[in-house]
Amino acid sequence: MYASISGNHVQCRNSPGIVPIRDGEVTWGDLDRVLEAAKAVAIPADQKILHVLPQEYIIDSQEGIRDPIGMSGVRLEAKVHIVTGADSSAQNIVKCVQRCGLAVEDIVLEQLASSFAVLTDDEKDLGVCIVDVGGGTTDIAVFGGGAIRHTAVIPIAGDQVTNDIAVSMRTPTQYAEDIKIRYACALSQLANPDETIEVPSVGDRPPRRLARQTLAEIVEPRYEELFALIRDELRRSGFEESVAAGIVLTGGSSKMEGAIELAEEVFHMPVRLGIPQYVSGLVDVVSNPIHATGVGLLLYAKNNIDLQRSEPLVLSGPGVKSVLTRMKAWFQGNF
Repeated sequence: MYASISGNHVQCRNSPGIVPIRDGEVTWGDLDRVLEAAKAVAIPADQKILHVLPQEYIIDSQEGIRDPIGMSGVRLEAKVHIVTGADSSAQNIVKCVQRCGLAVEDIVLEQLASSFAVLTDDEKDLGVCIVDVGGGTTDIAVFGGGAIRHTAVIPIAGDQVTNDIAVSMRTPTQYAEDIKIRYACALSQLANPDETIEVPSVGDRPPRRLARQTLAEIVEPRYEELFALIRDELRRSGFEESVAAGIVLTGGSSKMEGAIELAEEVFHMPVRLGIPQYVSGLVDVVSNPIHATGVGLLLYAKNNIDLQRSEPLVLSGPGVKSVLTRMKAWFQGNF
């Protein structure tokens, strides 16, 4: 199985790598060497590299190359995005899965997985920011020129909203979660002031009826704070002006009524809800932002398996090699 990972421990950086092209033509061996060179960065002892994601290749000062295989040149350079995470967190995920009788094929950054399910190629080319608002964390990834440019994690998400409702309305957490899912609104002006909701009390006290507007006034400040933190992270990364396609909100806590409208007010750019795509079958079931990471992991796995199948296993001549090379290039370009 493929598992996703997130948390405050996740860090990212952009790194270059440069190697000479051995036979005057770029091969898979050259790609492996240049990515290894880009990985040669100092990381803390308790961290491990989760992903080395190529952004672009440069051959003899010719920039913007996405697939250099078969191109001629002397020097190959790669610009990559390196994602690292706590080794202990990754090991705990693997142990948990193994106790269920399964094996972990790969551990994938959560927002990277979600991007496979909800983003279009046009958005990735033009520049887009995916924001995966989950339960414990909000995960951010910025794409531009068809490649990932920046990733970040913010430790505020749906669980904090549930806690705010539980404390402010004096109701147990499990009821607060149910109230959030069924009645919460992230923009108080959208809530009907005449509508009321039943709020269970703590202990043996009888339930109370409160205005839905009151609930919205509890939820809105937390979402406003979250979107402001995301906006500040975008500004710090230097990509705020580069996301021409705007923001894509996904994850279980993104489908709340009013979240898109509030986000557009905070970001001053287009915002849409990211619903999983590119799958058939139980479409009605998975057409929900809460399944973005799960569907994305399936698509990520399919992409990996297709690439592995297309790698040359037996080469009996230059003709076979060129056909297999073209096949792999086609898979990379389409998946």
